[in-house]
Amino acid sequence: MSQISNSPLSPPVSRRTLLKWFGISTVSGVMGYSRFSKPQPTVFQQDTLNLPRQLNRPMSVVVVGAGLAGLACAYELSQRGFTVILLERSPQLGGKIASWQIQAGGETFTMEHGFHGFFPQYYNLNSLVKELGIDENFKSLNSYSVLYREGDYQPEVFRPSHSAFPWNIVDLAISSPNRLRWGINLTKLKHWQVFLAITGFQTQKNYQRWDSLSVSEWVAKEFPQGLYDLYFLPFAKSSLNAPDRMSVAELMQFFHFYFFGNPEGLAFNGTRQDMGTSLVQPIAKAIERRGGKIVKGATVSEIHTQQARIDCLSYQQGDATNNIPFWVKRDRVVADSIEYFASKDTTFARTPLETELISLTCTHQGCTVGLAEDGNFHCPCHGAVFDRQGRVLTGPAARDLPRFQVIQRQEDRLQLLGLTTNERFSTPTRQIEADYYVFATDVPGVQQLFERMSGETNQLVQKQVEKLAIADPFAVVRFWFDRDFEWQHSYFTSLSGYRLTDSITLYHRIQEQYIDWAKRTGGSVVELHAYCYKEKNFPTQQALLTTFEEELYQIVPELQQATMLHRELVNQKNFSGYPPNSYAARPETSTDIANLLFAGDWVKMPFPCGLMERAISSGLLAANEILHREGLQRRSLLSVNPEGVLKI
Repeated sequence: MSQISNSPLSPPVSRRTLLKWFGISTVSGVMGYSRFSKPQPTVFQQDTLNLPRQLNRPMSVVVVGAGLAGLACAYELSQRGFTVILLERSPQLGGKIASWQIQAGGETFTMEHGFHGFFPQYYNLNSLVKELGIDENFKSLNSYSVLYREGDYQPEVFRPSHSAFPWNIVDLAISSPNRLRWGINLTKLKHWQVFLAITGFQTQKNYQRWDSLSVSEWVAKEFPQGLYDLYFLPFAKSSLNAPDRMSVAELMQFFHFYFFGNPEGLAFNGTRQDMGTSLVQPIAKAIERRGGKIVKGATVSEIHTQQARIDCLSYQQGDATNNIPFWVKRDRVVADSIEYFASKDTTFARTPLETELISLTCTHQGCTVGLAEDGNFHCPCHGAVFDRQGRVLTGPAARDLPRFQVIQRQEDRLQLLGLTTNERFSTPTRQIEADYYVFATDVPGVQQLFERMSGETNQLVQKQVEKLAIADPFAVVRFWFDRDFEWQHSYFTSLSGYRLTDSITLYHRIQEQYIDWAKRTGGSVVELHAYCYKEKNFPTQQALLTTFEEELYQIVPELQQATMLHRELVNQKNFSGYPPNSYAARPETSTDIANLLFAGDWVKMPFPCGLMERAISSGLLAANEILHREGLQRRSLLSVNPEGVLKI
């Protein structure tokens, strides 16, 4: 081995030793620099050419789905001169962040799908907020706590930080009251592998190595128990995917985006009003100001394709009447003789002596209603109630359940034809032809759209959509009480160790509507959230409510002496699932159908992101692809550093 000597009096130094010293010095320098200089966001796919920003010729885009992904896509394209038509099946815009009015205690309140936190590394969402000039709609919650029910763990508190890895871990270790219980021993090979895996993130290598395992399988052997209990379990569930059904690779991506690759800290903002008022409505108004058309209550009835393109799309607003006869098969008969029939995506019911059937798809946001003990059909998602004939008794649904006539019967099958039961809530079928189409619905929505395709359907794209997974259901219950209580933790707090409850939110200390109500009445409004519960453990709405109440009184014992004034349950099963072995088949923004693009948190993303930022970014990616094809400047998209510092 060659030797290098810096002085005639010094002993010879090997090249390997010199390189080792150089490496230590370099790492030390990087660590020192990262301690005092905040890393900047990474720009994804920035155009270097000075391309035009505005379209100078007529061109149209149809966006289906007005959640965050669809709104972001429609917003960007409308600002660039495209004629945009945004179709939304529900009467409210926003998808999983939609808001609607409810009655509680004789007053009107705005309800939503649960609390959402706006993290500082939501660079693309925050840039949209800044463009719209709605920064004042958000407020800092200052800190974020995690409480543990079982074991000897003390509450963890996360605050704003501008330290990059590894200093964010150092700061966490210093501030954590549980640092001695992490259970990490880097002399153990398994623990060292865990450390390298979570700090050396690289997208492709990450999914190639870890996508075949579930989180539960990964942590079953020699995993630091304290690390799992304190951080991995509560944060994994906050991705809205349960550990037994979530890919380790997806968890790695989640942790990299929210912590290891994130120099912004874990504190976040909340909205001063409901999500619809604070974010959805400003985006929608910006779309309409630039000539965009937004159609609510729009049901897509047919999508015609030919020569690997979408030729046209048909939709009906309001009570969608199916003018084409279709077959349904008997599913079951319940004790009171109600017959149930089912097609691919809809359940129908017929009561005794009725010659017509009603669809059990709620006209509010498409959930399936069920027969309750009071003899009426109740929506499990947002609380709408319909009578046996499908007529609305209680909102937020505004329209009766659709009715269908029996044309013929063959043993256990019926052929049905839709009836227009309420002309006031229906419009003729309309056909649209556009240059581009963007499907930006949730997973059940995009799967239903492909079931309504006719003509030459691309089999590869259809199989990709069919394979998309849905996570376990989530549930939110909001309680109104006649008194307040002492609370020493953050106004939004994650919880760990309960059978059902994963977080608690004190709405009467965050949103102005509830703050005002609490000041007038002395009451409180508390929300519990179950991110991904198991249906077999909580098979009914009553089981959910009973458990939520029991656990609320364990979390806040003072409320046992209070009077509950009202409660409101939200319960849905439409969040995207990220199970093992799903990454490779996940669709990307562009598809093999030439003028069709995808947007939504189920789309394969080329940079780290999560939750609302994932949805917004996917919508902007779809808009960017259209801009790029038309020779226009793409919007700059930002993310955290796409690779971990300790990548190998």
